[in-house]
Amino acid sequence: MNKTPRPHDLLWGMTPDQLPGEAPDWARQALAAGQPVVVRRAMCAPGLVPVGVRGAAREQRLAALMPSASIQRLLGPEQLIQHVPGDLPALRALALIKPLLDATGLPWGPTGGVGFQLATGIPVLHPASDLDLLLRTPDPVERHQARALLAALEDAPWRIDLQLETPNGAVALREWAGGARHVLLKCSEGARLVDNPWRPLERVA
Repeated sequence: MNKTPRPHDLLWGMTPDQLPGEAPDWARQALAAGQPVVVRRAMCAPGLVPVGVRGAAREQRLAALMPSASIQRLLGPEQLIQHVPGDLPALRALALIKPLLDATGLPWGPTGGVGFQLATGIPVLHPASDLDLLLRTPDPVERHQARALLAALEDAPWRIDLQLETPNGAVALREWAGGARHVLLKCSEGARLVDNPWRPLERVA
């Protein structure tokens, strides 16, 4: 695998024996069944990837480290939007807003439960599930552009949460579209307040 994993990518190849000794049985069972893990934001040693293991229950989430050499397959959020089956609200919302986000010309895709279900076919969604999205924004998005995009998404009859993935981390579209001077940027070192997510030198204490 020569592609560097990014947050929210799904990875296949981690095995139960790569979990720490105190890992719960449900996590070992998930990996034994061949389920993927999701890349999370965290610092770790070279040769390892910070990941999360997902169980059947909502509270079953485990942070772990996956050896990079074990990665057999990688799927990013933008690879999960070619075909959206199903009639649950979150999936209908995804089909509804697809033309809008395609029109940005930027890579985007679903994360969270929607991304996991589309990638695996495992029915983790329920009628109240939100739609979590990622939009890759290598260049700055002006606040007025963010407000216009947010307004379009809020016209949908379901809740949609979109993260703008910048070169320095992710910021919530809803927050960047707001009027606050500082916004929360999520990055590998942790969350921090910044003036502008695309200009790391403008970080504030």
